[in-house]
Amino acid sequence: MTSVVIDTHALIWYIFDLDRLSKTALTALEQAVNSGNPIYVSAISVVEIVYLVEKGRFAKEVLQRTINALDDVEVGIVLAALDRNVSGVIQQIDRATVPDMPDRIIAATALYLGLPLVTRDVQIQTLTTIQTIW
Repeated sequence: MTSVVIDTHALIWYIFDLDRLSKTALTALEQAVNSGNPIYVSAISVVEIVYLVEKGRFAKEVLQRTINALDDVEVGIVLAALDRNVSGVIQQIDRATVPDMPDRIIAATALYLGLPLVTRDVQIQTLTTIQTIW
């Protein structure tokens, strides 16, 4: 399996609660890592987690374990920058279909990298510009 991009919720479930992932999603993630290909996570996902911790929706442990996973090369999760390249393709992610900007950035990351996106988000799944896995 090739590399994949993972959205924020799927990332948290991958780190904390594998049972929340679909079998197809978990298989794609495991195949990527087992074949030496990274799982990419958009930088906006880390920002989202910080925000949700500050709002009290997630425990601080969620942020710390996410950072630890990003820092541990054996986990196979790599941070994808929110840069000029990703921001240049955001307009190709239909705002009427995916109105939430962090979700559009995550989808744009997958589009720019040319990789499938592991997501349960039904709005993102309706996009025709990217392949989704769930």
